[in-house]
Amino acid sequence: MRHKPSASHRSLRVADQIQRDVAELIRELKDPRIGIVTIHAVDVTPDYAHAKIAFSVLTGDPHEAEVALNQAAGFVRNGLFKRLTIHTVPTLHFKFDPTTERAAELNALIQRANATRAQDD
Repeated sequence: MRHKPSASHRSLRVADQIQRDVAELIRELKDPRIGIVTIHAVDVTPDYAHAKIAFSVLTGDPHEAEVALNQAAGFVRNGLFKRLTIHTVPTLHFKFDPTTERAAELNALIQRANATRAQDD
């Protein structure tokens, strides 16, 4: 007898699949404002109506990328319709996630502090 997977487990699987597919689909976008983008997380509402997509940028302006991605959200969502096997494909909401940039800044500060301490010793 097979057990149905829990709703939260299915939601995580769907979010994971959306993350992979969105990452592939945004590579097809020709908008120069987007640059090189990394998708960090996808949070899907329980009814699959909306998905918040957290991203960071390797190149380009994060705020311009956010505007461009949200403008292209309909195109990306259409691509998801062809890839996902769920009844409702969520409306996509892209949000810049500064966590990676903050981590890099903190790492640089720590390295500078360690270098200064080494010179003082």
